[in-house]
Amino acid sequence: MSDVMNLNVRISGSLRDFVTETISDGDYESVSEYVRDLIRRDKERAEHEAMEAMKVRLQDAFAVADSEYEYLSADDIRRRALAAR
Repeated sequence: MSDVMNLNVRISGSLRDFVTETISDGDYESVSEYVRDLIRRDKERAEHEAMEAMKVRLQDAFAVADSEYEYLSADDIRRRALAAR
């Protein structure tokens, strides 16, 4: 991995105490490992929310009566895609 981002984060008080306690419990070997895990979990949450939103949009689309749909050939779709560029 050639692109690396270094972060400096300052925390104090109860947040510092919480991180110190979490690390000392042995769940993580370092603060960096803990932060990477938090970022991964947040990424998974965002991906899950995006998937759920897509499911809702698809359910709404499939709930529309077939008579509401407009027939499009592959050529129609290509023309629309080219026109949108």
